Amino acid sequence: MSLDPITLSVLQNGLMQVCNEMDLAFVRSAFSPVIAEALDRSDGIYHRDTGELIAQGELGLPVFVGTMQFTVQAVIERVDRLKIELNPGDVFIVNDPYLGGTHLMDVKFVQPFFRAGRLWCWLANTGHWPDTGGMVPGGFSANATEVEQEGLRLPPVKLYKQGVLDDEILSIILSNIRIADQRIGDIKAQAAALATGQARLSALLDRYGDATVDAAVVELKRRAARQMREKIATIPDGTYEGEAFVDSDGVVDEPLRIAMRITKSGGADLDRAALSFDMSGSSPPCRGPMNSVIATTRSSIYLAVKHVFPEAAINAGTFEPLHIVDPEGTFLYAHYPRPVSGCAAEVSQRIAEAVFAALGTAIPEQLFGAPAGTSGNLGVGGFDPLKKRAYVMYVISGGGYGGSPAGDGISNGCSTIGISKTTPIEIMEQLYPVLFEEYSLHEGSGGAGEHRGGFGVNYRIRLRRGSATVSMVMDHGRAGPPGAQGGAAGGTNKVRVIRNGVTYVPPHLSKDQDIEIHAGDVIAVSTPGGGGFGPPSARPGAAVGRDLALGYYTAEEAERAFASAGSRRWAMPQ
Repeated sequence: MSLDPITLSVLQNGLMQVCNEMDLAFVRSAFSPVIAEALDRSDGIYHRDTGELIAQGELGLPVFVGTMQFTVQAVIERVDRLKIELNPGDVFIVNDPYLGGTHLMDVKFVQPFFRAGRLWCWLANTGHWPDTGGMVPGGFSANATEVEQEGLRLPPVKLYKQGVLDDEILSIILSNIRIADQRIGDIKAQAAALATGQARLSALLDRYGDATVDAAVVELKRRAARQMREKIATIPDGTYEGEAFVDSDGVVDEPLRIAMRITKSGGADLDRAALSFDMSGSSPPCRGPMNSVIATTRSSIYLAVKHVFPEAAINAGTFEPLHIVDPEGTFLYAHYPRPVSGCAAEVSQRIAEAVFAALGTAIPEQLFGAPAGTSGNLGVGGFDPLKKRAYVMYVISGGGYGGSPAGDGISNGCSTIGISKTTPIEIMEQLYPVLFEEYSLHEGSGGAGEHRGGFGVNYRIRLRRGSATVSMVMDHGRAGPPGAQGGAAGGTNKVRVIRNGVTYVPPHLSKDQDIEIHAGDVIAVSTPGGGGFGPPSARPGAAVGRDLALGYYTAEEAERAFASAGSRRWAMPQ
């Protein structure tokens, strides 16, 4: 079937709009602030046979672009292998990291969508639940050595059967997680988002016809692949190398290396241009929770390339020219029972950073200094004696973006892997027994360069009543995000816990768990700034003067930053 360009464009945007409305329905009805306020969720449409991505909303997290299609494929494989009967209204729940997942807190719902009794596609979404059990409130264990310590692991099982919630499966789930009484709101919100998708997709198909939309899906995939090949064709053929480091695995205090080798082949041939990614030289599997499952590893590369070529459309065709050598034998291909709580939030961003470093040697005019590269995962769990209920507060935080050929990096931007934002502090203070005493720019953290990096943030949380435990899985505490083309690294992540006036610094700098605090104690965090772009000596004196006048750097910080970056020209403006 031949489709005219206007109809094809309308259907492309129509499919995306279905996903956008699913995202909005999810956010507006979710109970947890991490979903409702921080937007840590995503919705999409997937192929009925292959499970490949057809469309994802503009509001969805980039890291879920790849992983959700692997989750759907795991559901399809289980359905076929066990000959599970599918009916309208069935909804599978799954969070198993080794079955196309991320960490256990990212819970997926997968639903078959029928038209006239025929399976037409799959609808799926992911929501970050604030707790799924395990060693620590919030699930971000820094010391876990096996996945069972991280929480409840669910294979694909039907939570809804023909539209009816299975109370037996629900009771198993709720019996194994904290603050269970609050989870039903998120479960029903996740199911409501799928119901919205069914209604909107049905309307689209009714209007244009199943055959026309089917043909559009095929053509959009073909065009996305070609569009990505057009972008890749601008890269000179050759092999390019880069690396990135995870501070530690939380158990063994040694860095983990990601060795990225990217090979561009095919020249300018739009049928052959491709990128191959080989990470086989990376560190072996680690004891702690910084192992990455293969779905997250692949998705990290997809999103990194999308950062470099943001104009490329998003569906399964986008990934066709990207060939990934499975990094067996490294910490980037975790098998059961390796712990993985840090894979999606932290290791994924180091993988992207390694891609940026490698491609920066090939197309330097299109790359940038590394962004903050950490989600700043902080979990605080305890019992509020005033409200007489348990709570789990999950905080994610922004950081600086890297400087680029276009200018300075932005400050307090969201993480590399998503559009999630920090939950408004007013919401957290309303829900939990905490007081935010500070929320400010992490001045001085932007890496020096012709275009400096953006700044991270500082925040201080005081526990107002009761007692609690603090856990965190962050990164870039050992070394800041690297600069590009001669730019300096951004500032590092810093964590301090002040208990009864005594400051505690985690031995692993940005990873620790089960830190006991009491009323009056303080958690202080400073997130990383972005790396600089270009030699600091090329930064105009007026720009340096403006940074100093605004208090972004002290004179001493500026002197040190430029001196460490090798500047011989810069001097304090008069």
